[in-house]
Amino acid sequence: MHGHQMILMVNSANAPDRIDKPARMDESSPDPPFHETYKTLFNNLTDTTQKNFPQFPVMEEVELPLVDLNQLNLGDSERESCKKQIARASQEWGFFQVINHGISREILENMRREQVKLFKKPFQDKTNGKDLNFSAGSYRWGAPTATCLGQLSWSEAFHVSLSDILGSGGLNNLCSTMEQYATTVSELAQKLADILAEKIVLHQDHIGGLQLVKDGKWIAVKPNPEALVINIGDLMQAWSNNIYKSVEHRVVANELKERFSTAYFLCPSYDTVIQSCIQPSVYRRFSFGEYRKQVQEDVKSFGYKVGLPRFLVPSH
Repeated sequence: MHGHQMILMVNSANAPDRIDKPARMDESSPDPPFHETYKTLFNNLTDTTQKNFPQFPVMEEVELPLVDLNQLNLGDSERESCKKQIARASQEWGFFQVINHGISREILENMRREQVKLFKKPFQDKTNGKDLNFSAGSYRWGAPTATCLGQLSWSEAFHVSLSDILGSGGLNNLCSTMEQYATTVSELAQKLADILAEKIVLHQDHIGGLQLVKDGKWIAVKPNPEALVINIGDLMQAWSNNIYKSVEHRVVANELKERFSTAYFLCPSYDTVIQSCIQPSVYRRFSFGEYRKQVQEDVKSFGYKVGLPRFLVPSH
C-alpha cells in the first residue's frame, strides 16, 4: 500500500523584509501569530542585524526541461523519446515539467480557489480543525526549532493524507475538490512511476518563488501555468545509485503577494526497503519508515532535513 499525501501550502506575504508590519492579532485574522510566538527573535533584532539580514539575491528565472506527455500516446519512437527526455532531465536537473498531463485547467482552478478559501479561514479555525475533516496535526506553520529569523519558515501548510478525503462523500466543497484533484493526479503519478518509480508532483501558482540548485548555484524556476513540476526526490536517487538526482530546493516568500502551491506525494509503504539497483551501492539498504523517522528527527533537532547523507555506506 502506498502512502499518498497532499500538501496545500501558502508562503506568507508577511516575509522577513516586512517585519516592521506586525500581523493582525484579532480573532478573525487568518494570519499565524508569527510576531507573538517568535517575539524573542524579533526583540533580538537590532538595526545593524536588520541591515545585515540575509537577503535572497535577484536571480534570472530559467525554464525547467519541458516534457510533452502526449508523446506517450503516439508510436514507439515518440514514446521512447519521451521516456529518454524524462530520464535525461532526472539525471541533469532532478526536476522537470510536464504538459498534456491530463489534469484539466478546471480542476486546477477549483483546487486553487478552495485552497485560498481554506487559508483565509480564521487562524483559530485552522488550528482546531473546525469544519475540517483532516487528521489532528494536519495544519502546520512557522518553524518551532528556529533560533533566528533566518531559520523561520514564513509559511503555513496542511499535510493531508488521502485517507482523510477519499470516500468522504463530498463532505464539503474542499474535500470534494481535493478528492477529484487527488484522483486525477494519482493517475499521472502512477504513469510517471512506471517510468522512474516514486515521484513528487507539484503545481505552483504564477507568483513563483521555487528555487533549486543547479551546477552548484541557486536558480529560480520560471512558472509555467500549463505545466506541472516533477521532483525526483531522495528515494529515486538512492535507488538509482546517484544516477537520478534529488536536488536541494526552497521557496522564497514574495514580499507583496502570497504564494500558493499544491504538492502530491506518492510514497511506498513504511516497510518498503530502498536498495540500489546498481552495485557497489553508495547507500546502505534502508526502509522508507526508517528514512521518514530520520528526517523527522533531524528537522526537530536542526530545523532542516539532512536526507541521504544519513544513509551513506561507511567508507573503509
